[in-house]
Order: sequence, then C-alpha cells, then structure tokens
Amino acid sequence: MTTNTAGQPATTGFGGLAGRTAVVTGAASGMGEATAQLLAAHGARVALLARRADRLAELAGKIAADGGEALAVPVDVTDADSVAAAASRVHEVYGPADLVVNAAGVMLANPVDAGRTDEWLRMLDTNVAGVLRIIDAFRDDLLAAAAAGRRADLVNVSSIGAHAVFPGYAVYGATKAAVTHLSAVLRSEFGPRDVRVTNIEPGLTGTELGGHIDNPELAAQLGGMFQVIDPALSAADIADLIAYVTSRPAHVNLRQIVVLPTRQ
Repeated sequence: MTTNTAGQPATTGFGGLAGRTAVVTGAASGMGEATAQLLAAHGARVALLARRADRLAELAGKIAADGGEALAVPVDVTDADSVAAAASRVHEVYGPADLVVNAAGVMLANPVDAGRTDEWLRMLDTNVAGVLRIIDAFRDDLLAAAAAGRRADLVNVSSIGAHAVFPGYAVYGATKAAVTHLSAVLRSEFGPRDVRVTNIEPGLTGTELGGHIDNPELAAQLGGMFQVIDPALSAADIADLIAYVTSRPAHVNLRQIVVLPTRQ
C-alpha cells in the first residue's frame, strides 16, 4: 500500500470491489488471469473459469498466497452442460455473483477462401455462443444484485477487430462485432434494471491468442506488429481498466471502451 504526502493510505480507486463476488472466464491466462488477480487483490471473491484445470489451481494458489480468495472451476464455455455445472459450483461455494467478466476467446486467422470451417465454428462457439451461455448462467444473479441496490456488472471483452479491418481475420472480427453489438443491446435491456454492461475493445495486446494462428504469413505479420507497436498493451492494462469500470459508483456505466497502445 502506498501513502500520500500526509502519510495516509492513498486510494487505489478500486474500493468498490471489496466484498463482491466475481466470475471471470478465460482465467487460465492473459486478460482473464490478470483480471482475476487484480479483482481478488482488491477484495473480491473470484471464481476462476477456464478449461485448463491445472492453470486454474495454480492461479487460485497464487491468489490465496497473496491474501485473496479464489475458486478454481474448470469449464468449457462451448458446452452448455459444462457451463451449467460450473454455475452450480460457483453458487454452491460463493452464492450469487454480482460481477461477470467474459474474457474467454479464441483468435484464429486465415482468409475466408481457405475454407477453414473448423476455425469458424470454434470461434463462433467460443466467442459468441460461449459469451451467451455465461450470461444466461449468471443473468439472474446480476439482476438480483441490482434489485437489492448493489453494484452489478457484466463486462464483455471484444476487440478493435469488431470495427477495424484486418485481412485474414474476417470471421474473428465478425464474432467480436457480434459481442460489441450484443453488449449494446443488453445494456438497453439490463440498464433500466440497474445492471451495468461494459464492452471493451482492446487493440494490440500481448496474450496467448496469437499463438493459436497456424497461418505462417499472418503469424509473421502479427509478430511484426508487436515489433512496430512497442510497447503494446499488456493483459494487466486490460485488467486495470476492468477493475476501474466495475468499481465506479453504481449509477456510472462506462459502456463502451476502445483501448489502444499509444503508438497504434
């Protein structure tokens, strides 16, 4: 903890996180992992959702060692039964959630004329349907928290690919455009009931996403972007933003955020 010139504890700006129950998908790495750690560091109980159970267990141990509270919940967001079981586990241990972060996603790049239907379906099922499954599983929790006068937040991590054109990323961009539009419409449905909906579109960010690209030319192009745009954003930068927007007073909703490296 830092102190100000008067020797008093300096505010972190994240005081609205203490005592909350958060669900973070994609928590095994990248933005999800960094977000879970930061929310826990500021007093939230965090349910860690992702496929890799070993990574979740390791992260839960780190959070506990730092004095936080976390629950590892292995889940496959492309499987409805898996999501339902995960939600039941969260409710069993922590009760209802009041902060949900959809950070799980996959970025697979190839020209459409490559005909990679396997990639298309994987991205659609993870980036769009997976987001909807998580929202459906915890929607009633958020509405109940808001009705009780508490902060209630849904944060969806989209991408600047939702509106910027990157050749070879057509289907990925389409899935993220769906998330951005979904977030806007959900806000029209949930906002009047005091649930905040925030859509975040990061630019170039250092995570594992690029490692899934099997097109050598596009992989090399992405690597070149990191050389030209240096520094890029980090997962911690996105986590800091998520912590900020979800800790504002309940009547303040930062609904749409585009965040870029200064050099991009």
